[in-house]
Amino acid sequence: MKNILFFIILISAQFGFAQMESRSITEFKSFDSSKEILLDVRTPKEFAEGYIDGALNIDWFSPNFNQKVASIDKNKTIYVYCKKGGRSLKSQARLKELGFLHVINLEGGYDMWKLSKD
Repeated sequence: MKNILFFIILISAQFGFAQMESRSITEFKSFDSSKEILLDVRTPKEFAEGYIDGALNIDWFSPNFNQKVASIDKNKTIYVYCKKGGRSLKSQARLKELGFLHVINLEGGYDMWKLSKD
């Protein structure tokens, strides 16, 4: 019985708790669009004020967020960012729930990225 319980706990740890990967946005240099997606989850207004080249904008606050991200290849690596990091962290969790395999939250958001470029 103890072995069965241990096995169940081990399996739960492996599959039940998705590992959330983060990287500082200042370390982000470029991405390969054939294998990776750069996802900006800010509002369209925020996006229009500036964005990282090559980013796809899907607003986290959109009631159709799940449907819009459904068109993205789940096997590609997704780098996700927002203004400061809160929405991208929530988006990362949602994308994992929706079956995306490799989602990296870019910590610090667009504001930090812009400061590092100035």
